[in-house]
Parts: sequence; structure tokens; C-alpha cells
Amino acid sequence: MTLTVGSLFSGIGGLDLGLEQAGMKTVWQVEYDDWARGKLDENFPHTEKFKDVRDVGKHNLRAVDLICGGFPCQDVSGSNIGGVGLDGDKSGLWVEYIRILRELRPKYTLIENVPNLVNRGFERVITDLAASGFDAEWQTLRASSVGLPHSRKRLFIIAFSQRLGLLEMPVFQRKHTQKLTGWTPDSTVSFVEINGHRYPEIPAHLRVDNGLSFELSEIEAAIKGYGNAVCPPVAKWIGERIIEFDAKVTEVK
Repeated sequence: MTLTVGSLFSGIGGLDLGLEQAGMKTVWQVEYDDWARGKLDENFPHTEKFKDVRDVGKHNLRAVDLICGGFPCQDVSGSNIGGVGLDGDKSGLWVEYIRILRELRPKYTLIENVPNLVNRGFERVITDLAASGFDAEWQTLRASSVGLPHSRKRLFIIAFSQRLGLLEMPVFQRKHTQKLTGWTPDSTVSFVEINGHRYPEIPAHLRVDNGLSFELSEIEAAIKGYGNAVCPPVAKWIGERIIEFDAKVTEVK
């Protein structure tokens, strides 16, 4: 059975795209930025769209197997010297993420953020998950681990509902240091296709010398959107591991 996905803080959908490439189906997406939501309309015409995480929950979101998202990192990032972590106006939206988890009770959740979350709020995230009935594993992964020509180091947390009755979810190895299996390093700029739309697998900050690819009015929004996006091949690898794991869970029920 295909795992269904609900996406919070969707951005332009890099995380969602990778999960769909793995074999999941995105049911709904929540994204505040109008430009990014326009890109979601182009590339995910099959999903229901919402604007504000503060206005969604059990009353208007369909039940899904997995909720994913990268809540804002501005107050968590190491580049923000005075960052206040999850007490900030931006990163503090974590409270909405955990609220929605508590209301919808999915089997899994996949959380993405900058590595510096471990210094500014990680303990609270894990504690909130545990208090909400989710056990978690986590790992820092790089885009270069799946063959892309840049680092883009990100922290990923996979949590699974305690109602599954499991003691651990061996998707990640916390001290994993080797290249992810099943991938061949390739520095070629590549594209994937979803619903007839070509979608870049690398962020826009990798420049080429053949001119601008966006109208001038869109350049700033595009750089922000692609700069914040999760690399789909990384999300795909994680999604494949979750699907493999879920098949085993189904077998023992």
C-alpha cells in the first residue's frame, strides 16, 4: 500500500518530491510564501494546498501515514549569532508542527533542519516528540552523499508512533560515516520529471554561464526557494528506507 504524505513548511517541495520519487503520495502541503506555493501548484497539481500552519489541523487536514517538513531555521542557524532557538518568532513555529502531529497521529514523521539545531532546540524537539507518543532516530546527511556536487549538510529526524509497538527504527545509523549505498557519484546537472514538469535536482546557487534562467523579478524569490529546498535525492533515499521499514512492520502485524 502506498504511504501517504502531508507536508508542512513545504517550500518548493524538494522534500516532497524525493518522497514521491521513492514511491509515496503527497496528499496536502502547507506553505506560507506565495511564490513557493505557486511552484507547488505547478509541480504538485494533485495536492491540496494551505497557506498557514497556524490555520490547519485535524479539522481541515486529511489523515496521512507520514508528516514531513522543515520548520523555519532562522533562529536556529549558526549564521545567526544571537539566535534564540525555538523561542524565536520563526523557529518557534515548531509548536505548530508538534501540535499537528498530536492532532493527526501519523505513523511517521520526517523533520529536516540545519545541523545547528542540535545546539539550539534539539533536546526540546526530541522531548516534545516523546511526550506526543513518538520515538525518534536522527542523522546528519549531505547532498554529496548521494552524488551531488555540493555539501548541503542537513539534520534529519525520523520519528515513528509508539503505537507501532517497536523499540527502534533502524533507518539511520547514528554514527554513519560511509557513503549511502546504491548511488554513483555524478557531478552532472540533472533533472527529474513529475506530472510533466521538469524539476532541478540541484539548488539554484550552482551557477552556469548561459544566462539567467528566471525573469529578473523572480530571481530573489527563486534563489531563496531553491536555497532552502531539501535535495530530492536525499529525501528519496530516506523515503525508500521508510518504505522498506514499513513493509516489515506490516508483515508482523
